[in-house]
Amino acid sequence: MPAVNPNILRWARETAGFDLATASRKLSLSESKESSAEDKLRSYEVGEKTPSRTLLLKMSKQYRRPLLAFYLHEPPRTGSRGEDFRTLSHSVDPSQEALVDALIRNVKARQEIVKDSLVAAQDRDPIEFIGTYRIDQGTQGLVERIRDSLNLDLVEYRKSRTQDDAFKYLRDSVERLGVFTLLLGNLGSYHTNLSTEVFRGFALSDNIAPFIVVNDQDAKSAWSVTLLHELVHLWLGTSGISGARLERAVEKFCDKVASELLLPETELTNQFRFSSLSTREGAIEAIDSFATERKVSSRFITFRLLQINAINQTQFDDFGIYFFKRWKDERNKQKIKARAAEGGPSYYLLKRHQVGAALLETSERLLQSGELSTTRAATVLGVRALKIEKMFTENNPE
Repeated sequence: MPAVNPNILRWARETAGFDLATASRKLSLSESKESSAEDKLRSYEVGEKTPSRTLLLKMSKQYRRPLLAFYLHEPPRTGSRGEDFRTLSHSVDPSQEALVDALIRNVKARQEIVKDSLVAAQDRDPIEFIGTYRIDQGTQGLVERIRDSLNLDLVEYRKSRTQDDAFKYLRDSVERLGVFTLLLGNLGSYHTNLSTEVFRGFALSDNIAPFIVVNDQDAKSAWSVTLLHELVHLWLGTSGISGARLERAVEKFCDKVASELLLPETELTNQFRFSSLSTREGAIEAIDSFATERKVSSRFITFRLLQINAINQTQFDDFGIYFFKRWKDERNKQKIKARAAEGGPSYYLLKRHQVGAALLETSERLLQSGELSTTRAATVLGVRALKIEKMFTENNPE
């Protein structure tokens, strides 16, 4: 095995978002009379000392890089996220950005495997709608195209018993277009949970295997808007990551299309009780009621009200803070309740929900045809190879 390039060690740490103090703590480097833990790590990064294989394995795990990456001759160029459509606040933790990079690398690897297998099996024709629309064509034309392509029936969507059912109705419609949809908000453990400030969703545009990822750490009532927002990116042919703040023109365009699909402006103006906006309490009650009936979030309704100038930015910010805090408090209560309850959904049911029916069915078909090995199918579905068979057959707890 070749020697380790110390520049790789520094690159891996920095792209993981760790300073020397944080990294040395995560690597469990001990202090001595001669040097601190930080000094020890620095000595590896400048080439004064050579890391042991045990330490490299720890670095591989903590920095979220494959072990072989440490034996490269030079640091690789930063992998492209596509376009970064986000406007981040300065308070975002750099380690969260590193987790986003790791998540995108993970999904890109899945996409490449699926695409290569589909092409080899001659299993899919190119998807025609990818990259067929331009922003300068206006929002309404794309609203109509997407509505027709999805055969979107808002009555059926809103008749859904739960928010999960409503999202499933929309997700199934999107997947019928040939899009793979994932619900992912971490790298497999709650320690790596990603906030919606860092990303709400991202799209990987491709005319064979397009992927959409929705951050499942967000409120379930927000998933549908994110899914449609990322679908618009695919229609524009743009790969990229979207965040919570909408300041770039392309993000405003995508959100305007998604908003119109789920709640047409004419319906809002004709059916919302604008008289309720005279008081904060009355506004919150009316917004909640309107949102519940339409299977969308209350914050989404306030966004639509802002779009038509029914409320101002100050009111929007105030409502946003209120609804976010309420959602966060409710989510914490649900977590406590879930920990106290026995049982719950099985591992396989949760994983199937994350990867979606389209990716699950495609993986099973390609596995049976021999185009996917068990190991590669496991990578695509984000499980260990030993669990592949049960991913296709089990819905119940073990």
